[in-house]
Amino acid sequence: MDEEQTAGYRELCAVCSAVDWGVSDEGRFYCRSCHNVIERTREVVDPNFTPGSARVSTIGRGTRTKRAERGRQWLICEGFQFILMKQADALVTLGVSPGFKDQVLCQLWRIYLQKSRQAYTSNPTRTSQFRVRGPGSDSDSDSAEASVMTASETDGDTNPPSTAGSHAGSSSDWSMCSGSLDAASYLTGRLRRSRHSLMSMKKTLALIHLALVWSRQPLTLSDLLRLVNDGHVPYVNAYEELPDEMKLEGKDALLFRVESVPPHRVVHRDARALILFLQLPAFPPISRQSLLHPSLLSLRYLMDANLPDELHPWVCRLMERAGMADQKLHTFDRRVFPFLPRYDVQTAALIIVTMKLIFGLDDHTEWDLSSEAGEQDDAGKLFSLRRWFRVVQAALIRAQQRRDHDVARKQWAAKKPLHTNSKKKSVVLKRKRIAEQVQVCFEKLSSRLAGVNGVDPSSFRFRWGDEDSDGPGLHQKKLDGVLTLKDGVPTPSNSTYWHPALRASQMSSRLYSEVEETLPRSFVWLLQLFCFLLEVKPAYLYKEVLRVETRVVEGEGPGGGRRRKRTTETRTRIRTRTRARGGQETGETRF
Repeated sequence: MDEEQTAGYRELCAVCSAVDWGVSDEGRFYCRSCHNVIERTREVVDPNFTPGSARVSTIGRGTRTKRAERGRQWLICEGFQFILMKQADALVTLGVSPGFKDQVLCQLWRIYLQKSRQAYTSNPTRTSQFRVRGPGSDSDSDSAEASVMTASETDGDTNPPSTAGSHAGSSSDWSMCSGSLDAASYLTGRLRRSRHSLMSMKKTLALIHLALVWSRQPLTLSDLLRLVNDGHVPYVNAYEELPDEMKLEGKDALLFRVESVPPHRVVHRDARALILFLQLPAFPPISRQSLLHPSLLSLRYLMDANLPDELHPWVCRLMERAGMADQKLHTFDRRVFPFLPRYDVQTAALIIVTMKLIFGLDDHTEWDLSSEAGEQDDAGKLFSLRRWFRVVQAALIRAQQRRDHDVARKQWAAKKPLHTNSKKKSVVLKRKRIAEQVQVCFEKLSSRLAGVNGVDPSSFRFRWGDEDSDGPGLHQKKLDGVLTLKDGVPTPSNSTYWHPALRASQMSSRLYSEVEETLPRSFVWLLQLFCFLLEVKPAYLYKEVLRVETRVVEGEGPGGGRRRKRTTETRTRIRTRTRARGGQETGETRF
């Protein structure tokens, strides 16, 4: 034991009872035998200090607490504006067109500020009074300090968001305030009831998504959320990038603190609510030449799932039969199609329905077709579902384990922790210090960094066919083993198509949990594969599959009314027969 470092400290370790103390780089004592860290720290002697040289020159009155540094006046909308710009800059750095930020996102943000009456209006909603807060005052007790009311007088010209804070109160009223001006009023009951007009961290992603769709960028909502999860787009601790003069404290933590990335369903719902709130006109058309259209987006998902390229024409044929090729169904228009399409989920559902149409996916037909394809002379050139399943299943297991491992090692703690109460500041800082000590111990014991290694941004989950890839590529394989010629036209050898009872009342999120055990395992596995690619829940994707099946079976394309009546009658007879046998209510339709 180094006597100079430990100053002769000879106490027994409370864990292993050894007397073998060392001093870490942080100056804390730890047991060399069991690595137990104690509260004792090494005393540092200042060699420049001379006893007796310091004397008290003046005696001051008042508090001894350190006076907080003053920032500038700012509003909550300014904080969200800064975070939006940082998120847009990150996307532009990753390759998104700069016009997405300058020409689209900024315009949407101005419309939001005007519709919510925070700026760009002659009659803004603003805070009318703010009391002076001292540096040590408790922000939680200041809930009644500010109130939101509508200004009765006219301010004249419109004001940009950067000057909106000047109307909230004078600098003398705010001289001691170091947080935002309107955090307390932003959380009042009246504004909570009109939550559609409140910006939040989740809605920043929704607004980014709307700007990407409007500018027709080849970046789906799943891609955006994956970039956020991997840390390429600031979100979880985005408040750390705010300027130093925009100090966060008190109720600001309730607005800018994020504990997890929202799911696909929540962001899509907020995006649709924003469209209705902003009263946006019809979006630019999503034609077949756009990378968001299912005809081109399906090519990307077929490559990522290692499926053959010859499957793409069948996806397009199915899309035509379902009447989903029309660009009006993929372009938001409140008068024609008032629904925001889920481009990624809808395309994945089209591929799944196509796989069911060609391979059956009933736990019997697909394996019989694979056996027949393997017996042919040119079996090496034919696509085998059995081989594809083995290759993709092994890669999927490795990818899931790698993802779970990265999530377990991911550091969610912020460098600048937020606290809603000044009295709890010491507790928050102590927890942060303990977390840092545990991380240092983990790095020393494991001889590796505790954080997750940087992941290069990519639109694909897997790499097929190259060196160090996830497996051999099957894109060039032929579908001749599962197709037959009828009147000179390639037709799937599988002549039947199974589907559950397609009733609109059953298309809920609870349906999948109720019927999952009765579904074929091959279909469930394919559903989970695309859920992993898109990072969505199986029930969410299954609901979209039912929508596509309803359009295909009931015929939403040209002449769909006649097919709908005939198919409904067939499905009713089959349900009656299965009920008599006590079986599952499923339909079987011949194409």
